[in-house]
Amino acid sequence: MATIDRQATTLALAHALSAAERGLAVVPLSRTKLPALPSPHRGRTVPAGPPCRGECGRFGHGVHDASTDPARVRALFAAAPWATGYGIACGLPPHHLVGVDLDTKSGTDAPGALRELSLRHRFTIPPTVVVLTPSGGRHLWLTGPPDVVVPNSAGRLAPGIDIRGAGGYLVGPGSRTDHGVYTAAPGTALLPSAPCPSALLRLLLPPPRASATDTAATARPAAAAGDGHGRGLIQFVLAAHRGQRNTRLFWAACRAYENGIGPALADALTDAACATGLTEREARATLASAERMTWTRGPQGPAPTG
Repeated sequence: MATIDRQATTLALAHALSAAERGLAVVPLSRTKLPALPSPHRGRTVPAGPPCRGECGRFGHGVHDASTDPARVRALFAAAPWATGYGIACGLPPHHLVGVDLDTKSGTDAPGALRELSLRHRFTIPPTVVVLTPSGGRHLWLTGPPDVVVPNSAGRLAPGIDIRGAGGYLVGPGSRTDHGVYTAAPGTALLPSAPCPSALLRLLLPPPRASATDTAATARPAAAAGDGHGRGLIQFVLAAHRGQRNTRLFWAACRAYENGIGPALADALTDAACATGLTEREARATLASAERMTWTRGPQGPAPTG
């Protein structure tokens, strides 16, 4: 049975209630940063179909238990007296929170990678809530548009940068874990969560699949790309419209270098980018940036192109 630290639980509940007052849906977490309440369906035979996300009316559905209702928050913590932290659900109204998790414990320079992305794609992170993690990382709180679903991802933008979107959660400041306490960076605790820059938002969204018309226009460059994965990347670049050409090229180049085909695909990617309106100099600069961002990863096997 989990050890009960009543003082830590009381503090976590107080912080969780404060977050709920700001319109942030919260759920109790254990010292491992996982939801504190076990699933009520564990070990039971459940009907075939979509998994229960709280429709049964019982606690224990992870982030789907999250609430801004003070009475429900207190009931959740009462059911999990061993909880020492709380999670804040992302993607929910009214804030539609998007978390940018900059991890440093793996030896990666996630803050540096984010700076390079911001320079390449011409965006800046406005003043916003920043939560410091016990391992030396930080969580940036941003808000997304209400009509856009930002997915969770791990390391897709760059090594050490994880995104917490719909269905995910962030460990709230004041939470105590096995490795220490999460705290708000000085001067940021009372800031409103800043809107996610549009250029960054485009990077966070899954790339749209090319239409049949786009695919038909890619025969010559795709033939120069070699294998099927390379052809898919070329098609993806050729399908770009104004305002997304550089972003699509950067994404495709990162996937190519991650899979060990970047050098072989560089000329074909450049040709495809030039066909969309970029200059060769712009395309080559974007390819060089993608190579720098991914050189530490090495080949990781096929990645999706759509």
